Amino acid sequence: MGDRVVCFDWGGVLLRICRSWAEGCAAAGLDVRGQVQAPELVTRRRAISEQYQIGRMSTDEYAEAMSRAMGGVYLPSEVLRVHDAWLIEEYPGVDRVVAELHATRSVRTALLSNTNALHWERHAPSRGLRHFPTAGSLHHPHASHLMGRAKPGLEIYREFESLVGVRGASIIFFDDLPENIAAAQSLGWHAVRIDHEGDTATQIRAALGTADVLPPR
Repeated sequence: MGDRVVCFDWGGVLLRICRSWAEGCAAAGLDVRGQVQAPELVTRRRAISEQYQIGRMSTDEYAEAMSRAMGGVYLPSEVLRVHDAWLIEEYPGVDRVVAELHATRSVRTALLSNTNALHWERHAPSRGLRHFPTAGSLHHPHASHLMGRAKPGLEIYREFESLVGVRGASIIFFDDLPENIAAAQSLGWHAVRIDHEGDTATQIRAALGTADVLPPR
């Protein structure tokens, strides 16, 4: 293996996800209730999710806190139903790009994702739910809830560098959020923003060709 690492975010790069509570409800077969789309409730839900993503609350605590934050219009069990439905499908072709990378044996692959305990289980069949194996096939899968840190905080990027043993421009990083890309670039990473609404596999493949990781097409 070479000294270069190709690192992916999960949701929005390898995996199509819901982007709002309304989308999550639709995916879970639930209606949108009360004022849950109000900006203050969106902010409150985000704060709770961030605590769950860095491992500071259990799944049960998360579901209870989300239910309370929305005034009880969703039961904790319904919160978890939306949570499960949040992960939709792997983007077409990302598994083939990763397989092509692994076939070269010239780079290592990695994941750096803001995620949580329940979603992390979905690398393999779990609880009868659909699973998404590409992230689990990467050489170095790292998740915020296990690291106790989250993007775009620089601490998680620095810890990732220590874990994989390379830093700076030796890391090619794909993410869909501009703040995460900016943080990676501040440490010298070769960071490429992905449009989550487009063909992510084609975008990734093109960037890897430009970076001389894979042969250009």
